[in-house]
Amino acid sequence: MPYVTVKMLEGRTDEQKKDLIEEVTDAVVRTTGASKEKVVVFVEDIDKRQYGVGGKRLVD
Repeated sequence: MPYVTVKMLEGRTDEQKKDLIEEVTDAVVRTTGASKEKVVVFVEDIDKRQYGVGGKRLVD
């Protein structure tokens, strides 16, 4: 049973997340041969206040 976690900054719509889950699932099925029913995709939104690059938070 493949598990895939996608971490991305908050701000995507529910429709975008739905499409992402479908596309990731299809890619896993195509490349691994796993059955679609066994693929699990987690989408984790990262709060921009909790994320930094180059020593600075993205919101600053």
